[in-house]
Amino acid sequence: MAIYLDSALIAEAEAAYQMGWVKGITTNPTLLAKSDLPPEQTLSKLVQLTNGPLFYQLMASDYRGMIAEARAAFEIIGDRTVLKVPATGTGFEVVASLAGEITCSVTAIYSPAQAAVAKEAGAKYAIAYVNRATKLLGDGIALVRDMAQILAGSDTEILAASLKSPEEVAASLQAGAHHLTLPLAMLQAVTTHELSDQTVAEFNAKGIGLKV
Repeated sequence: MAIYLDSALIAEAEAAYQMGWVKGITTNPTLLAKSDLPPEQTLSKLVQLTNGPLFYQLMASDYRGMIAEARAAFEIIGDRTVLKVPATGTGFEVVASLAGEITCSVTAIYSPAQAAVAKEAGAKYAIAYVNRATKLLGDGIALVRDMAQILAGSDTEILAASLKSPEEVAASLQAGAHHLTLPLAMLQAVTTHELSDQTVAEFNAKGIGLKV
């Protein structure tokens, strides 16, 4: 399992890097638009702030444009590039063409059938927007569970995104997600619990330890 930062802000990438347990960065066009830098500069800086993969989502909608954009992203990011290719007919064609040379994920999956096509096209990751799927379909966790059944035994792994609470994070993993991507606030939220703070306070009040 890996947990990624979902952001394109340099300051947030620096904070996630300091955590030590965040394994990569996922971006999308909306997140890149929040950066003060052009996308090329943002990606160049982000790849220096992680030891893991950096996900870039294609904006072009036609086959030739998507292929060209994918190769442009690879020129900037290098071997740690993971393309986020939209779950469309053309997107699946692009994955089938590029998966042998650039790691691909299929993003915005809303049905188990799309997950099956992502697997056949050669995608390494199938990305489900869990909270958004709950709003649009009624149960995003069920979508992850159904995808997990379809992808069981394959090399395609589920990346759960659009997670709004620690409970949703845990439920996604229990449903079969292999990886998570979270905004910085959620990365911080999953590390804490009020009872943990209470327990530590009790130890500190009544206990003793090494003096350094």
